[in-house]
Amino acid sequence: MEDVCAILARNIKAARKRLNLSQEELSDRAEIDRTYVSGIERQVRNPTITVVAKFAEALETTTADLLTDRSIDRAGME
Repeated sequence: MEDVCAILARNIKAARKRLNLSQEELSDRAEIDRTYVSGIERQVRNPTITVVAKFAEALETTTADLLTDRSIDRAGME
């Protein structure tokens, strides 16, 4: 089973790219520092569930989608 932090990082990045957002734009939408966004995407930060909820709202998705391996379209990620 893949680590939930890795799944979250991948899903945040995929959703951000799907919306054509930079990390800076996502940080503005979620009211979270850009370096924290970067840290989560690189799996060096572990966000609280409150932060995950902020990401979900900013990315127009659900917390469940961000935490589930099957949820986010990863087209264009490679």
